Order: sequence, then structure tokens, then C-alpha cells
Amino acid sequence: MAEIRLSQLAHSYSSAPQSDSDYAIRQMDHIWEQGGAFALLGPSGCGKSTMLNIISGLLAPSNGEIMFDGQVVNHMTPEQRNIAQVFQFPVVYDTMTVFDNLAFPLRNVKIAEHKIKSKVHEIASILELTPLLNKKAKGLSADEKQKVSMGRGLVRDDVSAILFDEPLTVIDPHLKWKLRRKLKQIHEQFNITMVYVTHDQLEASTFADKIAVMYNGQIVQFGTPRELFESPNHTFVGFFIGSPGMNLVSVEKCEGGVCFGQIRIALSPQLVARSEFINCENLKVGIRPEFVHVWDEPNDDAYVAEVKYVEDLGTYKIMTFMLDGVEMKARLQEDQKVPRGQAYVSFPEQWLKVYVDEFLLEEAS
Repeated sequence: MAEIRLSQLAHSYSSAPQSDSDYAIRQMDHIWEQGGAFALLGPSGCGKSTMLNIISGLLAPSNGEIMFDGQVVNHMTPEQRNIAQVFQFPVVYDTMTVFDNLAFPLRNVKIAEHKIKSKVHEIASILELTPLLNKKAKGLSADEKQKVSMGRGLVRDDVSAILFDEPLTVIDPHLKWKLRRKLKQIHEQFNITMVYVTHDQLEASTFADKIAVMYNGQIVQFGTPRELFESPNHTFVGFFIGSPGMNLVSVEKCEGGVCFGQIRIALSPQLVARSEFINCENLKVGIRPEFVHVWDEPNDDAYVAEVKYVEDLGTYKIMTFMLDGVEMKARLQEDQKVPRGQAYVSFPEQWLKVYVDEFLLEEAS
């Protein structure tokens, strides 16, 4: 297993890039630690697959270096890098049996047949392919083929890393959770460096120990699912993670805090001190719906808001409200009183975030 280090990495499909918008991957440094289970999360077109193909060697970067355990591998082929990659759609040999498909990578590196048989049966058992081992791959369903494709990536335990490019796209929804758990089980059992590309935050959170969130060709935050949820480092992370996403409001500086319309929001003395030195028109505050406090009665800390509507989602409710012309959301617990017409809301200081040019303004340590 390898530590994968990206140094000053950038890539453009244009022959003569002129600006940041010409780059699929904007210049970055990043480390995938040895033996970790990682997700690369972001919307379509943000550069996820490009990065994966650069790591695997299918694509040469425009700039920068890729290092495996400190060795520069830019000019190495995927075979030389010893990478296993599982693609969005299954890649199997239809004329071979499931057993021979799984055994193929091991036979390529001259593993003894008795060891091949043992390893194939081990992976087949984990992926629940044992009853299909003697069946030709062409007769399999799409999700069975993808399990075989995943098994081919997992069968070798000497690879530098396994890269998954949205591998569950063709899998039936009821099987996705089960397969994610299988992958997690395999990672825990074999301690293989895994990078899993997805646009689905649930897939990322259930598979990965750490998630790299990509936006506009950059990794804007790398952290645990909890860190991404509780302290988004970028407004996109706040918006993209969570359902619904973070409330984000454009504000201006004012005495002791920030303002929008007639609403004044007090900030901690540390944030006020930091903001005094900022000359920027792109200033926002953010708070997750889960952290908005909805009161039963008016009080000195609460703002009066207009309730637009409430969505009942079973175990909780989402209240949409207007605060001085700005639409926001709050999450109500199942047994919480549902306001009618007016609501009294406040924003606890510990969960209120301030963003300057879309990046988090942190209190001085």
C-alpha cells in the first residue's frame, strides 16, 4: 500500500490555458495517506475523474508531480504504478467464467494456482459471488458484473492503491448500501489504500474515514464527515453537505457584528477583531438548519421570522421561514412544537460561521 502525494498538480485539456477556468484541476497539493479509506466528493464536472485518472496513470498532468511513497511516478504506466481501478460501468471478460475473471489479475503476476483459488474464493465470499463462480460473465446482470469488476480490483493484496470511479452507478439502490459496507469491510480487513470517487454524500460518508470535497477543480476541504458537517471550510461544502444544506446569507460589517436589512447578528469578539482588517464585499454568514434555535415564545435573543411552510419528513420537520426578506430553513424535531404564522429564531454563536470570499473566517487561536 502506498502514500500518494500530489505536488503542485494541475491539469488542463486546453493546449494553451490562459486562466483558472481553462483548468480541470487547478494547482494543488494533497496527500492520500497510506492505508486510508478516502472519498473524493463533488458535483459532475468538478475534476474528480480527471484526478483519479492522473493518479492511476491513464492521464498525464499538465503540471506537477505524483509520488507514491516519495517516488515520482509521472512517467510510469498504470501497470508499473501497480494500481487497481474500478470504473463507473463494469469491465469484465464476457467469455470467461466469474472465477477466471477474478483470477486473471493474479495469473498475470504468476501467483501459484493454489493461492489463486484461495484468494478468489475469499473475495467471492465477501462479494457474495460464490454461487456464480462457474458461470460465464456474459450471463450476469449489470450489478453482478460490477461486483466481478470490483472483485478483480480487490483480489490482489499487493497493489499500491485501489481507485473507484463511481462504481455503484449501475447497482440497484437496495444493494448499494450493502456493497458500500462490503468495501468498508474489505478495507478494514486488508488495510488497502482506497480512493472512492462519488457525487453522493451518503456514499462518501458511509465509506470513507476522510472526504476530500472538490469544487471547481480544487479540493476545498479535506476532513472527516463530522468536520465537513460541523465546520465547513468553504460555502460550497456548507451547501453541498447536508440535506438541506447550510443557510448562507450575504451580509455587511456593522458595529459588533454583521447586518443584513434590519437584522443585526452579533459575532464573538475574536471574529469581530478578525473582520476589522478585511476589505471585502463578498461577506457571508452561514448556519446549518440543524443548529437554528426555534423558540416557543419571544425573548431578547430571538428574531421574529415569518413561517412560509413546514415539510413533515417523518422523524423530523423542515421549517422554511423568511427573515427580513431572506429565506432560511430550520430543522424541527419530531415532537417539537410547530410554529404557525410567526416563529422566534436565534443563531447560537458556536454554530454561526463567517465566510470571506467563500472561505471560512476562523477565530485566532
